[in-house]
Amino acid sequence: MQILEPLHNVAKISAKLAKLNLLCYWDLALHIPLRYEDLTKVYSIAEVKLGQQVMVQGKIIGHEIIHRKTKQLLVRVDDGSSIITLLFFHFFPSYATQYAIGKQIRAHGEIKNDYMGNKTIVHPKIQTVNEEVKLSNTFSPIYPTTNGLANSAIINLVEQLFDANLIMETLPQSILDKHQLLGLEQALLTLHKLTPQQFTSNYQQQALRRLKFDELIAQQLLMQKIYATKHHHPAPAIKTTNQYLIPLLAKLPFELTKAQNKVLREILQDMSQAQQMNRLLQGDVGSGKTIVATISALTAIENQFQAVIMAPTEILAEQHYSKINKLLEPFSIKVVWLAGSLTPKQKKLAAQACADGSAQLIIGTHAVFQKNVEFANLGLVVIDEQHRFGVEQRLALVNKGNKDQFPHQLMMSATPIPRSLAMSYYADLDVSSIDELPPGRTPIKTLLINNNRRNEVLKFVREHANLGHQSYWVCPLIEESEKLELENAINTYNELCVALAPIKVGLVHGKMKPKDKAEIMADFVSGWTQVLVATTVIEVGVDVPNASIMVIEHSERMGLAQLHQLRGRVGRGDIESQCILLYENKLSEIAKQRLKVISTSTDGFEIARQDLLIRGPGELLGQRQSGLPALRFANLEEDLDILHAARDIAKLLVDKYPIHAKQLVELWFHNKQIYSGI
Repeated sequence: MQILEPLHNVAKISAKLAKLNLLCYWDLALHIPLRYEDLTKVYSIAEVKLGQQVMVQGKIIGHEIIHRKTKQLLVRVDDGSSIITLLFFHFFPSYATQYAIGKQIRAHGEIKNDYMGNKTIVHPKIQTVNEEVKLSNTFSPIYPTTNGLANSAIINLVEQLFDANLIMETLPQSILDKHQLLGLEQALLTLHKLTPQQFTSNYQQQALRRLKFDELIAQQLLMQKIYATKHHHPAPAIKTTNQYLIPLLAKLPFELTKAQNKVLREILQDMSQAQQMNRLLQGDVGSGKTIVATISALTAIENQFQAVIMAPTEILAEQHYSKINKLLEPFSIKVVWLAGSLTPKQKKLAAQACADGSAQLIIGTHAVFQKNVEFANLGLVVIDEQHRFGVEQRLALVNKGNKDQFPHQLMMSATPIPRSLAMSYYADLDVSSIDELPPGRTPIKTLLINNNRRNEVLKFVREHANLGHQSYWVCPLIEESEKLELENAINTYNELCVALAPIKVGLVHGKMKPKDKAEIMADFVSGWTQVLVATTVIEVGVDVPNASIMVIEHSERMGLAQLHQLRGRVGRGDIESQCILLYENKLSEIAKQRLKVISTSTDGFEIARQDLLIRGPGELLGQRQSGLPALRFANLEEDLDILHAARDIAKLLVDKYPIHAKQLVELWFHNKQIYSGI
């Protein structure tokens, strides 16, 4: 029997185990108890306190069935120090006969008070005391389970696991010694069969530390493997000729920042190699990623390759198209627009231009990787807001290159990634960061205002509209329901139309037809519409320099990254800008934390770090789209020291202990689908 073999003798419960992803003995080994019950010690009834989870032992001195709102069984137990009542709301008639007067029993549960103020335990776990029933020397584990699967069934399977001696050491002794790590079997044994001594000596934390090490080492091994695979993919060596670059830079009404120049050098150096570039370009809202992407695309074009820029929404893609097309107009470069809103004829013409190579730069949405779209000579793929796309979608576009060459890949994100997160989940990518904003950006003042002061906010918006300034009013997702989100947006639009009349108010949401959405946005860009009510569809969207106010309803329900991106929609011109966060009463602690962070910081990297601390990596990345399973034991902020060590250990294992390296990856990722092309 091997550790990765399917669980034996579980036919009746296999489906329920599968719901918990318990398919083999290794899965079971990592199925750590949620908590423990202390059945190792008997407490005197007199000493136990309210709220304690304890076990008491004594003699039954009486029992009775009473009728209050429901039928109840009361069993009174005396241990010589005091008396406690055991209370059962749901019981069979036979229960009463089980609790004979004079019988010695043990009862485990939470100490409460009854309506008379007497100590009681509701529905305790009961043991009959006799010579064969000994106190346990380990805590009783309580496992995550599912409907129809008893905790005892998992305990029995865990016993099988340890009885079979299946757990083999995964790290060399030298590494265990250097980092003062427990052996793997000892660590797992501790977590499944924790003793009171181990609990008091913090041994449990040492055991968890060992699992964190293994998990992060396995992750780093996998990422290094993916990185090595990617960087062996053949790609065109695209070298800068300055045919377009120098004239473009001379034409720009601004100079590139030091950070922009730095990341450009990194990107162009990557593109000049005959191996595929896989680089993540991250930068705060408004940091100037688009011009960097444009220059990268121009470099591909002046080498006779096609470039594609793909964005997650038609609004954002169209903004890129409009800006970049205007910028490149003097160079006679054919820029093609490809999106779902095009007519069949327009799509056909765009697809033909992509296939015959006349389209040099293609800008669009998901439409660019559809089956009927082929490219003559694709050299560079730029994916904006890359976390909005699933890995299959990104792969579909990258695979549009020539059979013998992969296009270079540049992914962009306006959600800055904390260093620890980049080291872990983006270890397979090279990361470039634009960590400064262009000069002249007007600081945005962030105000937290209770929704009961809504009329004051409406007055504020009206005053600014009368001065010729524009405002966004955002209605975010409510209770994970698109229908309710839409209803809220429509209701708010109707409210503002009345409250702000005769000021022109527009409404845009994700359910609108692209053509209608484009018209509404065009009205807002032109200044004809002064206030735009929107769902979070404008999180990434058009730049409107005249928009100086961003009002966000129900801000307490939103993540920090999203709030920060929405706030970045204003402050694009030279007008003093405000972001007003409306919130409801009764804020949760997490909501309070978020609002405090967003109101005191405008640094996207610091906000991302705080977001990681509050929400964890899953939500920050969009786990379904990261291509990697979530971490089970390690915490990227708290365990940064382990992550650093794990990177070095992973490299050492590959070089000197390849069998250990292979074993770790197999164990931790044996049932996971990993995308090596992300």
